[in-house]
Amino acid sequence: MRVHLVDGTFELFRAHFSKRPGHIAPDGREAKATVGLAASLLALLHDPREAVTHLAVAFDNPIRSFRNDLWPGYKTDEGVPAELREQFDAAEDAARALGLTVWSMREFEADDALAAGALRFRDAVEQVRILTPDKDLGQCLCGRRVVQVDRMRGREIDEAALLARRGILPESVPDFLALVGDDADGIPGLRGFGEKTASALLARHVHLEGIPADPALWPAGIRQAAQLAGVLESAREAALLYRRLATLVTDVPLPGSDASLPASLEDLRWRGVPRERFEAWCAALGAEELLERLAARPARWAADHR
Repeated sequence: MRVHLVDGTFELFRAHFSKRPGHIAPDGREAKATVGLAASLLALLHDPREAVTHLAVAFDNPIRSFRNDLWPGYKTDEGVPAELREQFDAAEDAARALGLTVWSMREFEADDALAAGALRFRDAVEQVRILTPDKDLGQCLCGRRVVQVDRMRGREIDEAALLARRGILPESVPDFLALVGDDADGIPGLRGFGEKTASALLARHVHLEGIPADPALWPAGIRQAAQLAGVLESAREAALLYRRLATLVTDVPLPGSDASLPASLEDLRWRGVPRERFEAWCAALGAEELLERLAARPARWAADHR
């Protein structure tokens, strides 16, 4: 048994900026991203290689979290096209119409929900598959027990792949992002620190606190080590803040079918598409073409057809 955890916000953005044609709902709403998200989730549910049985979709709604109180430059809704921002609630409705568990994050982020879900379920199943290419989710990798799946590139990343690519273990990922920055999240990183330098330092010293102030103790081959050591010493407090921004919260509330209780493995079980609800959703969005994808797969309907 495997658990699939999907970054719904990433999928929504990917659908909005895709080359697929625009889509206007019967009531005049822009719905390209929402319908594209539903199509992507249907493709996942129908993919025999993934064989989905237990799944949750996490969303940022809104794109603001406690991290914005820590760092004013952290990512916000600013710059998000209005027609896309207006589909955030509709995107969650689309996932629910497919019979999927939805985690809507407000104080926290979708990535926090994915990290919390991975930690909660990794010892209960054969594998947790986190469907997002976001670099910060690398901190959740655990051997072959927790892996990332980049659907766009058809790539799977496990702990060994991370080590081979960056030379670091999952526990060092937040430190790595603190040094090099993460444009997607508005984390600036430290001046002069590139991926090779950060990887070399963290491969030996693991965390920021372990990196010596004396550059003579740094791994050999790092260019301008003395200058970079000076940058790090003068900006250690900032680097620790950036690491906190990049560190995912693994104890965020993940509600189950009973909102008063935390999500259980059974809450994530996908029982098929609830027919009446999905048909009504397709009619409201003018997305009846998605029903054709289920016509040849009647077994994908929920047993009670609702």
